[in-house]
Amino acid sequence: MKQPSLEKQYETFRSITQSAFGAELLRHSLLPELLGKNAPSLLYWAGRQLARRYPLRDLEQIAAFFEEAGWGTLTVGEERNDELPIELSGSIIAARFSLYGSCSFQLEAGFLAEQIEQQKRLVTEAVELPAKRAGQARILVKWDRKQPIE
Repeated sequence: MKQPSLEKQYETFRSITQSAFGAELLRHSLLPELLGKNAPSLLYWAGRQLARRYPLRDLEQIAAFFEEAGWGTLTVGEERNDELPIELSGSIIAARFSLYGSCSFQLEAGFLAEQIEQQKRLVTEAVELPAKRAGQARILVKWDRKQPIE
């Protein structure tokens, strides 16, 4: 089945206001049960697949995507050498930490890795880092300048 464009999905769902409860039920109850111990790595690759389906041209579009998807507010740190620190914050992130204590942001990490890989045309990975501040998630995106992608 052909997926509608990202713009069409935004247009259709933007005006509908729903709670995050449904998405969090899937993320924290159903998916871990279905995926078992492989949930974190499968969610990482699912994030990469989503990024391939919805390629974005720059960090500004990625940040807008995160807001629209309800994944939190993206704050991009200073790019150094071959890495880019990113923080996720906002009410949804704070709520996840307060409810679950330990949260996984592998879906978001995979999405970021693939978006940056496509933009830089270099092999890229992303890893979660321990939170520095309460209610914020940190992801470090790293690429290898010696491994361009075709």
